[in-house]
Parts: sequence; structure tokens; C-alpha cells
Amino acid sequence: MHHEYATKGTCSRLIEFDIDDEQRIRNVRFTGGCHGNLQGIGALVEGCPASDVAARLRGIRCGAKPTSCPDQLATAIDRAVNA
Repeated sequence: MHHEYATKGTCSRLIEFDIDDEQRIRNVRFTGGCHGNLQGIGALVEGCPASDVAARLRGIRCGAKPTSCPDQLATAIDRAVNA
């Protein structure tokens, strides 16, 4: 299933991703933010269990900000899985 999440408190503005029938993350795309780093995150989490990805990324901060693009991806996954 395809999901979109409007981020809060980060340079990226939107995260799009799919969760397949086996609850694995697919096709992560960020709009805005640090393109190379965010492509790297997408490549690293491709095919991983959604719950594992969220657990690993949750709580990561960007400098003095209370969140980060990886943390926002964790939030987006949590909302998608618990919807």
C-alpha cells in the first residue's frame, strides 16, 4: 500500500513509501532535504521489515532540532502500520 506523510520540523517536506503484503518497506522517496543522504536512507531500508526500520530510526535528531528526516520516516511508518 502506498503512503504519503507531510513532515514536520525538517528540511524535507514529504515522504512517500510503500509497505508490501509482508510489511516490508519499498520505494522510499523524500521531497526536499539533502537529496544524497535521503536517497541513501531509502536504499538502506528497501525491503526491510517496517517495524524494524521504525525502531532503528525513531528518535534520531538533526542538530538542535527535536526530529530529523529519519525520525520523520519512523513516525510515518508508525502511522501507516497503526492506521
